[in-house]
Amino acid sequence: MGEVTDAYKTIAKASAEVLFKEKKSKFYGYAFPIASERDVKPLIEKIKAKHPNANHVCYAWQLGIENLLYRANDDGEPNNSAGMPIYGQIQSFELTNILVAVACIFGGTKLGVGGLISAYRTTAQSTLNSCKIIEKKLQRYFTLKFQYSEMDIVMRTIKERQMKIVSQKLEMECQVIISVREKEAQMTIEIFKGIPSLKIR
Repeated sequence: MGEVTDAYKTIAKASAEVLFKEKKSKFYGYAFPIASERDVKPLIEKIKAKHPNANHVCYAWQLGIENLLYRANDDGEPNNSAGMPIYGQIQSFELTNILVAVACIFGGTKLGVGGLISAYRTTAQSTLNSCKIIEKKLQRYFTLKFQYSEMDIVMRTIKERQMKIVSQKLEMECQVIISVREKEAQMTIEIFKGIPSLKIR
């Protein structure tokens, strides 16, 4: 069995607006961290509202770690001339849980498909270059329920294994919520199963 992948790269926060100009056409780039597909539409609407005279708002997004979900949208530009070049940059930077969008305001001179691909790719690249890229780790949360008499062994185990306590209620019946990295989840269950009166979920 391969090791669980539980770390991924994304951006710390939404980017500032990045402007790229090509033959009087303007390309405004944006990047946003996203948690689900539902986040995409409101962000695209926001960009359209900010640039009401934009001819196209093209974008790409990716979610997940092992089972990747992605979408690229050309918004009326020639097929694969905008969304895929943007998505290519998301792949090149090895990012996920991210949306990159480019609003294009046509300047009167046609760029041709090659020119469009280059302009959308360059804008996406400059936008991602302007972002702070961070590594995040998937966390799994467990609730531990145990008797007060077991507190020493439970707390010692948590400390030794450097698990993070999210909340605790220490009375006759104790309850502690801990978070561990996704890849340590199975091992955590095994460790606590060894304490007789403890329940873990």
